[in-house]
Amino acid sequence: MSFLFEPGRFYQNDAAGQLVAEVTFTVTDDVLAVNHTFVAPSLRGQGIASQLMVAVAEYAREQHDWIKPVCSYSQRFFQRADQYHDLIKE
Repeated sequence: MSFLFEPGRFYQNDAAGQLVAEVTFTVTDDVLAVNHTFVAPSLRGQGIASQLMVAVAEYAREQHDWIKPVCSYSQRFFQRADQYHDLIKE
């Protein structure tokens, strides 16, 4: 799934304009604090939340920022994703 971007979030809407996937973050100095992840119930179990985390990680890498996982999903994702450990700021 491809995502739209606006400052502080990656997201996707369905054809009717309803939000179906979103990750939000705040930026302070050079740290992206990932504070919320949402995937519509009809799309859960398809790896979309992981794709959102990858989008955030790649964005952080491009911006030369750190990631601070705050929401529970982001904490679990970044604990398991060895390829992004260099981006984590506790």
